[in-house]
Parts: sequence; C-alpha cells; structure tokens
Amino acid sequence: MRIARLGRDNSRQIIKEARTVLKRDGLVVFPSDTVYGLAANARSAQAVEKLLYFKDRPRGQSVSIAVKDYADIARHVEATPQQMEVLKTILPGPFTIVLPSKGRVSPRLEAEDGTLGVRLPDFGFIRKLSQTLDFPYTATSANLHGKGPHYSVPSLLHTLSRKKTGLLDLVIDDGELPRRLPSTVVNLTGTTVQTLRQGDVDIELVKRTDSQSEEQTKDVAKELLQTYLNDLKTQPLVFVLKGDLGAGKTIFAKGIGEYFGIDNVISPTFVLYYEYNLDREPAEKLHHFDLYRVETPEDMEVLGIDELLKSGQVLVFEWGEKIGSTSPLLSQKKITLFFVNIKEKGVHSRHLEIYRLRR
Repeated sequence: MRIARLGRDNSRQIIKEARTVLKRDGLVVFPSDTVYGLAANARSAQAVEKLLYFKDRPRGQSVSIAVKDYADIARHVEATPQQMEVLKTILPGPFTIVLPSKGRVSPRLEAEDGTLGVRLPDFGFIRKLSQTLDFPYTATSANLHGKGPHYSVPSLLHTLSRKKTGLLDLVIDDGELPRRLPSTVVNLTGTTVQTLRQGDVDIELVKRTDSQSEEQTKDVAKELLQTYLNDLKTQPLVFVLKGDLGAGKTIFAKGIGEYFGIDNVISPTFVLYYEYNLDREPAEKLHHFDLYRVETPEDMEVLGIDELLKSGQVLVFEWGEKIGSTSPLLSQKKITLFFVNIKEKGVHSRHLEIYRLRR
C-alpha cells in the first residue's frame, strides 16, 4: 500500500498513478465530495471481488459507480428522457441515482432487482480522474460494511487489520474532509422520486404542470413564492431556471418580480445581473441573473453569489445549466433551493417541472 498526499502540484501525477492501479485491478482510496471512497474497475470481476471482500459486503447489495458525464450515465443505465431531465437537474452533486442497469459492469455491483446506482460527483479530483479512464469505477464509501464513513485517512486505517490494509494498493490523502453524510440515494425507477438513503441533501418533486399562457407561467412562480415566502425569515429563496432559448425562463422570472410588485423585470443578458429592492417583508432584495454568457468558473466567482445567500434574499438564475455545479448553493446550512425545468410545447404552451432541494 502506498499513501500519496494530494496537493496542488502533484494532482496530475497522482491521477496518473490511480489510473495505472485501477487498470491493473487494484483498489484506490480517494477523497470525494462526501466521504473517502473506494475505487475499483467496475468492469473487472477480479477487482470487484477484491473490493467486496475488503468491505465484507453481503451478496445482493449493490455498489454504485462513478461516471464522467451524462452520456456515460446513459451508457450504463436505462433512463427515459424525463428521467434524464431529473438527472441533469441534480447532477453533478451528492446524489446516487438508481436506475435499471444495462449490464455493462460486473453483475456483483447490481442489486438483486437488476438496478445500478450511478454517481456524477461534484469534486475536482474525481472529475479529472474520470476523464482519464475509459471505464467506470466504484464510488462506494471506504468503510467496512456496517461501520461509519471516514473523513480522514488515519481514521480509516485505524479500523483496518493488517490483512485488510494489504488489500489497498493506493490511498490518496487529501486531509480532513468536511463532515458531510454519504450521498443521498434516489430511486428513479418508478413514477416518483424516491429517497432510499438520506444524505445531507434531499430532493422533492414540488410540481409538474402544463402552462397554456404566459400568465399561467407567472402564476406558477407566484404560487411558489406564496407557499415558501416565510422561509425568507431565516434563509434565501433560490430559483435555478433551466430550459432552451425561448422556453419561458424570463416569463417565470417576471412572475417572481410581479409577486413583489416589480413590473419591469427584464433578462440581464448583457450585464449578467440586475438587483431590485423589495418592499415586502420578509423579502429584502431580488437578484436576477442571466448566465448565458458565463463561460468559466471565474466568471461565476466575480458575481459574488455566496455573499448574497442569506435571509431576505431572493435569487433567480436564468440558464441555470451554466452554474455547472450546485455545490456553492448546497454548501449553505440553510437554503430553499428550487430547480425549475421549463420545456416549450407551443407558442405559449410549456411544461414545467419543479424540484426542491432540502438540507
């Protein structure tokens, strides 16, 4: 076993080493967006058996895999267009999505009902590792079966016998990780979003509806505000709007503005951001973002979003796809966060699906 301390200057070399170990059916302990995880080549029966032996994992219990992108998800599980929309709403992030397996990984990783858990983590090191591999790898936590997760390498190694330690080929040490629960496990095989394991973040389908006019689309936004307005006393309300050009994102944003008596809301396409003072307690300000022209993480940083995430603040993001990661929002202790998927069906007709993420 080799322990490699991850740093700014050696991440590329460590990723290369991890890639070599995984291709040779070895086991790699790695830092993630939740806890320390354990990676093995998900297509290698030998590597998977080694991992299951290490974890003392009973037969019939599934083990999730990590993939590199949405297309990679579709290669490994069966997902309808509607289910893919849900995936794109909450991933990348601290979720494991359960869907029917396509049988392209070791069957020992699948549940008895033929489903498979997939992860698209929001963590720089994992994203870079995934991009270097042409196969998926396991994304299970590094603890032994029935034991708690680990947030540091010394904590993990302290629980292992010499024999178990000898099964590990590479341990990537990124220091003490923030105390987060393992990923939330969401089953999408049915007609509803079912949470199988609660992590730090949960997801709930709030509304699925068709709108036949701009006014109806605005009314959906107003109804949401009416329901959750009191949340502003202790936390921000955040709306992440997703949809194609002309789908109705700005119409939805106008509905939010009109609820607070603002009739001149327009999309800040060229300036990225407009701010409006609100004269309706407990709301204080409306921050309206258009992320269409955002290209890099640095572009996001200059918007200073983190400083706005506090009580009394309403944030609306058009082109929410450009956020790329929900982690700056999910890192907040208290937040009411909505993902609004809008799909145009006709000249004024559109389909809306609204999900609420809860901490």
